[in-house]
Amino acid sequence: MGLMNARKLIKKRKKFRWKDRAYKIRTLNLDVKADPLEGSSQGKGIVVEKIQKEAKQPNSAMRKCCRVQLMKNGKQVTAFIPGNLAQKFIDEHDEVIIERIGGKQGRSKGDIPGVRFQVIKVNDQPLKMLVKGKIEKGRR
Repeated sequence: MGLMNARKLIKKRKKFRWKDRAYKIRTLNLDVKADPLEGSSQGKGIVVEKIQKEAKQPNSAMRKCCRVQLMKNGKQVTAFIPGNLAQKFIDEHDEVIIERIGGKQGRSKGDIPGVRFQVIKVNDQPLKMLVKGKIEKGRR
């Protein structure tokens, strides 16, 4: 350290910043590259199959989910189906809109392992309204 040392300190700081994982991910846009929705908040896709995921300990339940193939890039993701008996309104080859569930730092939420998305619309009709019985499922 000492007089005339500022440039060296700045250079050193720049070099060692790359050891910081958060800085690296932020700078190289790695979170956007790994994201199936490619940075957007919602995505449209086709239901490939309906599946059940087992909840993590200490809960024991079968959470209703579905595999969705996204239209924009063909990637397949697992999406949670929220609502009581809501899985009845979703069939294979239905068009759904999914969004992020909103867990911590883009990870899965609650007790469902590996599920980061949830279904909000089926064939352009809100899933919430279908579950409540306010509207009927549209024909495609």
